[in-house]
Amino acid sequence: MGQVEKTSYSQEELKEFEDLINEKLAVAKEELSQLKQTLSKSNDSGTDNTASTSKLLEDGADTLERENLSQLAARQQKFIINLENALRRIKNGTYGVCVDTGKLISKERLKAVPHTMHSIEAKLAKK
Repeated sequence: MGQVEKTSYSQEELKEFEDLINEKLAVAKEELSQLKQTLSKSNDSGTDNTASTSKLLEDGADTLERENLSQLAARQQKFIINLENALRRIKNGTYGVCVDTGKLISKERLKAVPHTMHSIEAKLAKK
């Protein structure tokens, strides 16, 4: 008999993924709060109004840095939502199943990208 293809992960495996996701979630939330602190600090810094050329250049750099921080914060927020959704899928029993192929996503892929909903085959097929 050929090996039967698994259609879901065991409770132990799911627990392993849940721990991994919770770890990543804690780190991501910490990074997001640091980004938000840095952003609020950089918003407070522009109090003196000495208008010199170097000040204008600094303001430009500050604005660019603020935009970069805002983008990072938005990306981090999205990552957190994806991780929380993955935890929800663990609870409702749909975690680790590719939404395109209906097959189990490889453990290696889930360890690398624990919030993914696509197997590597499905991802490559979309390119």
